[in-house]
Amino acid sequence: METNSRETMQADFDACDISEKLGFLLEEPLTDLPDYYREWLDLANNLTHLIEARKLRDLVHKMPVLSPHLLSDHRELRLAHLALGFISMGYVWQEGQHAPAQILPKALALPYWLVSCRLGLPPIVTYADSVLTNWKLRDPTGNMEIGNMDVIFSLPGGESCRGFFMVSLLVELDASSGVMGALEVMHAMKISDLIAIQKGLVKVTQSLKKMKETFKLMHNHVDSTAFHGTLRIFISGWRNNPKLPRGLLYEGVSNEPISLSGASAAQSSAIQCFDALLCIQHEDEAGAFLTSMRDYMPPAHRQQIEALSVCPSLREFILSNSSSDLCQAYNSCVSALVDLRNYHLNTVTKYIIVAGNRARATGCPLRGVGTELNATGTSGSNFMVFLKSVRNATQKALIFEGPAVI
Repeated sequence: METNSRETMQADFDACDISEKLGFLLEEPLTDLPDYYREWLDLANNLTHLIEARKLRDLVHKMPVLSPHLLSDHRELRLAHLALGFISMGYVWQEGQHAPAQILPKALALPYWLVSCRLGLPPIVTYADSVLTNWKLRDPTGNMEIGNMDVIFSLPGGESCRGFFMVSLLVELDASSGVMGALEVMHAMKISDLIAIQKGLVKVTQSLKKMKETFKLMHNHVDSTAFHGTLRIFISGWRNNPKLPRGLLYEGVSNEPISLSGASAAQSSAIQCFDALLCIQHEDEAGAFLTSMRDYMPPAHRQQIEALSVCPSLREFILSNSSSDLCQAYNSCVSALVDLRNYHLNTVTKYIIVAGNRARATGCPLRGVGTELNATGTSGSNFMVFLKSVRNATQKALIFEGPAVI
């Protein structure tokens, strides 16, 4: 059943996009490209040093325009997208928030655009790049745990940069069993198999609880000052960003600036799968924003969310049946998603609101990050309003049986 569902979901997309074991993580990401692309990798592998030494822009200006035609396989394209994306973020924000580059040079912009078109991704660093693709095992025979994992490419922020991306990746890894559970529920509904639906929901609930526990590692591995004052700017995009109000001009691609959102957890395919499965109704601006974030996901992942979205309503199916066990399984699942969103809300408050207030109080915001980004996420959204809205919408999905308890 699961094999057939994956084949249906992925259609003619490469099978490596979705993995039963790793969920939406890219399996065995490459760390090297053909020698022709050596200049890309040399910059990407030394990015933090080049940014901090203020040398990256000069080196990009000397870089030849390389054709992506030698990139033949999906993993090569994903690594190229990651490398060009990180170089682009470093180029734009090298001088801090108060002096962003307005134009991305053709040597970066054109190949980045062409690689992005082949992948169906936008030419900016996405969650799928920085989290799902940007990992390797220190000991290939060891387990996927934070001590045995590292990023392929890094940005300024030291160990907090590695910690931020690795903890996010491990949360996604815990989501993988839930994604499979969601597929099981979807297919069990087609034959009205109540027991299989319940089992699938239990699998999703367990996955969500594991995700929350793993998310707690963020506090051990990411310093809030380093995140707010340094790393955050380098994953900020150029949509609704007061420092790039018109967007970024991609030289050799477009005559007008392009506005794109930065990497954000709103681009997590797993979370949007759970929303679709549980029939969480995000309305107005929050709903429109989440839908727009699907454009920042690999097409195969987007297709899976859309497949779940057009299925018969699980919530209505449960309401039309008199199974209290099934209702309880659904409510447990919704409650686990509410708990995860509450925890995310509290964590964002610590790393952005509190850290931002502290930076202003001490009068020394790092890397030129001032107050402008405090209310706006890296994707260009007012994140506190957004996070509370999606949390509240999730709570509303709970099914109340019998008379209200006072």
